[in-house]
Amino acid sequence: MPFFDNARLILIFLVVFGHMIQPFASDSQLINSIYAFIYIFHMPMFIMLAGFFAKGIGEPKYILNLAKKLLLPYLIFQGLYTVLYFLLGREEWYTGILHPQWAMWFLVSLFCWHILLVLFKRIPAVASILAAVFIGLAVGYVDLSSYGLSLSRTFAFFPFFLAGYFMTKEHVKLIKTRSLSIAGIIFMMALFTFIYLFINVDVTLDTGWLSGAVAYRRLEAEISGGLMRLIIYILAALLIISMIALIPSGDFGWLTKMGEKTLYVYLLHGFIIQPFREFEILWYNHWYETFWFVLLSALVVIVLSSRPAVALTRPLVELKWKK
Repeated sequence: MPFFDNARLILIFLVVFGHMIQPFASDSQLINSIYAFIYIFHMPMFIMLAGFFAKGIGEPKYILNLAKKLLLPYLIFQGLYTVLYFLLGREEWYTGILHPQWAMWFLVSLFCWHILLVLFKRIPAVASILAAVFIGLAVGYVDLSSYGLSLSRTFAFFPFFLAGYFMTKEHVKLIKTRSLSIAGIIFMMALFTFIYLFINVDVTLDTGWLSGAVAYRRLEAEISGGLMRLIIYILAALLIISMIALIPSGDFGWLTKMGEKTLYVYLLHGFIIQPFREFEILWYNHWYETFWFVLLSALVVIVLSSRPAVALTRPLVELKWKK
């Protein structure tokens, strides 16, 4: 079903674009609004799609193969990013194996979500997802940062992975209607307008709320933190439904094919973004320069998912030389 590759391509573009504009979020109301808007849903939806393709859990040697597919690349790229940060002169260049560098938390959490799935898939879908939401809300009241392994993110985002596991192609078809597409556009425009008007550079939405990695007490919401995360869950779910309704299902040839290589882009784009940040290669002074970030992000996605890039880095990403 080309829809899933189209969706993954759009989401990996948003991942790269979000990392491109992040340093300028505090300098521009427009950039800050775009950043907050996409961070509400782009990783939750990315994670949900990962859950959709986790239906093979329970097969012989599945966990062992999963460890090889996720944990070994994690160790490799954890080491590579540590070397990169050392070469860039970062003071805290070494974090150890248990504390993921850059965006490597996703590999650790993805492995943990599969392990959790062994238990949660035995529970009826609705009850299972509600239980995961409750845990996701509750875990924010505990500071897990010192334990490493991205535990806070793992529990905070698990409801989306679980929803993806229980989701079927029939559910996707039910969502992809003209009425929901129109409603999705209206909702997305309304939410972005609200963020632009009220969540600006003077009233910044702390990214800790959107990353799922920070305990509520660090966000100065020791009591109301659970309610805030629940609101973000609801907004993310509505945006995901809107995106499913709007993302085309047609096959767009090489563009759709790029959606199969999102892991390469995810693991490699930091080697471009981090030097850009360190040497301040990028700048932002006017609203129309946002389009340059769009074009540059698209170029990064195209290059890193190209055949030469995939062939060159396959031993690191997939631990094999040939497809």
